[in-house]
Amino acid sequence: MKLGSPFRPRLLSALLISIFLGSAPATPAQERGELRIATSYKLMTLDPQYANLNENTSLLSHIYERLVYQDDNLELKPGLATSWRPLSDTQWEFKLRDKVRFHNGSAFDADDVVYTIERIRDFLKPPSGGFRSYVSGIKSVSAPDPLTVLIETDGAVPNLPLFFSSIFVMNRPAEGFETTEDLNAGHPPNGTGPYRFESWSSGESLRLARNDDYWGGKPAWSKVTFRVIENPAARVAALSTGEVDVADAIPARDVASLKERGARVASVGAARVNFVQFDVARDTLPGVTDKSGEPIANPFKNPLVRRALTLATDRGILVDKILAGYGTAAAQVFPNGLPGTSANLLPEAPNYDEAKMLLAKAGFPDGFNLVLAGPAGRYPGDAESLQAVAQSWARIGVNAQPAAAPFSVFNTKRAAGDYGVWYGGTSGEAVDIILHTLLASPDPERGTGALNFGKYRNEAFDAMLARAESIAVGPERNAALAQATELVMADQPIIPLYHFHHIVGYGSRIGSYVLHPRGWTTAMQTLPAME
Repeated sequence: MKLGSPFRPRLLSALLISIFLGSAPATPAQERGELRIATSYKLMTLDPQYANLNENTSLLSHIYERLVYQDDNLELKPGLATSWRPLSDTQWEFKLRDKVRFHNGSAFDADDVVYTIERIRDFLKPPSGGFRSYVSGIKSVSAPDPLTVLIETDGAVPNLPLFFSSIFVMNRPAEGFETTEDLNAGHPPNGTGPYRFESWSSGESLRLARNDDYWGGKPAWSKVTFRVIENPAARVAALSTGEVDVADAIPARDVASLKERGARVASVGAARVNFVQFDVARDTLPGVTDKSGEPIANPFKNPLVRRALTLATDRGILVDKILAGYGTAAAQVFPNGLPGTSANLLPEAPNYDEAKMLLAKAGFPDGFNLVLAGPAGRYPGDAESLQAVAQSWARIGVNAQPAAAPFSVFNTKRAAGDYGVWYGGTSGEAVDIILHTLLASPDPERGTGALNFGKYRNEAFDAMLARAESIAVGPERNAALAQATELVMADQPIIPLYHFHHIVGYGSRIGSYVLHPRGWTTAMQTLPAME
């Protein structure tokens, strides 16, 4: 089992940077027709600012672009903004790229950035908060000239450029704000990206056409079709038979057989975490009972129970058996070695005897029953992980019934409070983004806790995180984030399981596929084979 192996960032060549900032320009020999991609990502909406989910981020990045991008070291690079600088503790200036046009022909300028920020901050009200946390601290935004944006914040926001690496820029309409309903109902998405929107069938496909006027160079593929195939085995089969050129989220167990059939595989460690999350707020929970099936008081309010279940979780089985080595055991939200992580937090081997003692001390000497929910086909090894965790917990008398469902079903039920404990996953731009959304106390005004479905609250952690976020990017900020992480993980509001490796398979029409630790699946990462 890989316990706490360090994350070793790779350097990008100029070619790879061009891929992640836009699209690698095609040469005549490389230019190809349609690229067919089988993806696990089910696009939820055509509104690029509504849902902060990887499927929307990944697929809509063909159409829309950000002011700032992250390379595979998670370092910031110019996108639609060519430069940025703080003018004071509460003022930022962004300079914009000239001669960029939206797909409808209109010129991109500062007014579009103003519209983007105001739409997210003042107009949209998505259920999970969407991207509002990124702009909630912005007091005002103005455009002194077409290529300059001035932003004034309520207080110091030293990480503001990082926030903009998550926000897609939209074109300001003639009047008002575009609604999510209008965008989903047929208003053509209008971005500045390397591909234009052609059609979308929710849960089935997304079709794109090359933007020949793209500022970053002519894209390699004339057409791109994403086929949504949520079942991992079906994605592998589609790649094996040549129905698609690329398939994402390949199960580690299928890597060897794919290679035997002539496909190639690329992988990279993920800047993300998969975990078990507890509902610690409600007095009783659905699916949580004593051994006779009678409801009991919420056991997860007791930190001793959370600690016992952590000690009864065998991460080695998850990484070595289910992920076939394509993963790293987790003890915090990002792999060790990335900025903001703690060198003191390392995954523990299971200790069932101590776990039993803690359960007894908490008042559950015989254990209890629960339903362990999670998505199926959303993450590598997700359904199998549910089974493995349940088997581990059974050794201390906690009988867990795995309940896997398609992600769309699981996500809806989780948000509705239908689960008491569940398996999940999340990724983000930086450690503080994950801490801010997953573990900080839910607060719509501050934009914290958007993914804190367990309603965990820890005032000491909130204060430490706020202090860390007030520090400029650098060693001091990283140390403060590490300390905050150590504090919150000692309370065990989640059980970090693993950082899986992104695995993508590709066929003979593809020369290479460039993976990113954020886990995006795009045509821009797919380079045609040379003839």
